[in-house]
Amino acid sequence: MSADSSPIDFSGLIREADLVVCGQATAEPVTLTEALMAQAAQLPPFRMMIGPVFSDTFSAACAPSVTFQSYGVIGNARRLAKAGRLDVIPSNYSAFCADFATRRHGADVVLVQLAEAGDGRLSASLSNDYVIEAARGARLVIAEINPDAPFTFGAEWPGEVPIHMRVAARRLPVELASTPPDDISKRIAAHAASLIADGSTLQFGVGRIPDAILSSLSHLRNLGVHSGLINDAVVDLIACGAVTNAEKGIDAGITVTNQVIGTQRIYRFVHENKTVAVRSTSYTHGQNVLARINRLVAINSALQVGLDGSVNSETLNGVAVGAIGGQLDFVRGANASPGGRAIIALPATASDGSSRIVAHVETVTTPRADVDAIVTEWGIAELRGCGLAERARRMIAIAAPEHRDALSARLRAR
Repeated sequence: MSADSSPIDFSGLIREADLVVCGQATAEPVTLTEALMAQAAQLPPFRMMIGPVFSDTFSAACAPSVTFQSYGVIGNARRLAKAGRLDVIPSNYSAFCADFATRRHGADVVLVQLAEAGDGRLSASLSNDYVIEAARGARLVIAEINPDAPFTFGAEWPGEVPIHMRVAARRLPVELASTPPDDISKRIAAHAASLIADGSTLQFGVGRIPDAILSSLSHLRNLGVHSGLINDAVVDLIACGAVTNAEKGIDAGITVTNQVIGTQRIYRFVHENKTVAVRSTSYTHGQNVLARINRLVAINSALQVGLDGSVNSETLNGVAVGAIGGQLDFVRGANASPGGRAIIALPATASDGSSRIVAHVETVTTPRADVDAIVTEWGIAELRGCGLAERARRMIAIAAPEHRDALSARLRAR
């Protein structure tokens, strides 16, 4: 079946109360999602499941008849959340994806971006996530065939999952360029890098701080990558010889990821590259898999960390501004990995000058029992095995100097 190049008309395809699931992040099928949002006001009310959004497709001005849901508030999804139009499902990423496999979440319509090889094989390209499982039980699956999307191994579209309509892409895949490091992220990166040794296997997220940490690791050797995502920085580490994937313990020589989030540079790199595997969430985030990896170093960020080590990556002042995502999956996986480390890295102060090291976090994303090392620009707080009093002292030591007295006073009062 060839892809139709004419504009798609969603009238008659979307039914009232349908759950429409689309590819997330750079895997968003923009030709389809833009058309759907442009026609939404003329369609019956429906629900839209989104993930991280790095396009301009979904805005607060979208038709009010559309109800948006997501497992977190990442990227431009913040626009919907700020307008009160995003219902957040508080779930670990692994569990969120598994819920589509078990039909706890049941999709009616699935919109997906696919890459097509010369022999007609299809690949989910930039993300091997919940969309495939959602498609297994959907009434209607519409595929946007994008000739500029890379064909990736591990993300082959299952032959038993039908595609009911094919549409030719009119847009390049979404891109997300790395943010240049500032002075604070460089200082954080220098501390975090001291915890990472030759032969470590890296997991990391999106953002200035993870990018800064990755850019500071070029001197290391035989690093591996087993992550929820990879970006352009991974290409640099492979090119300079830092990443070889030789000592991971599993998947020797293979960079393993669930998503590819970057620019055309990494898209070209992963295209038909058998040394990169875009694997399902059950593999990339599975505890039984992560525990088999040698020296897994999980690098994640946070909005707040409490004096007891509890981590908040979800809310500020009662408003959802982040996500659980894969943080707890990988923190626990790194703790179970032989020689693994779980690093939470964040600036000591927020943009308004308030402290991100707080007496108590308002939402617990990663419990204090799972926390290993907290890193700010002021140093490292090694928390594993520490009692609460010592944890508080170590956390205050990496808070911004202007906030340490107040934190100490809160500790004495408590």
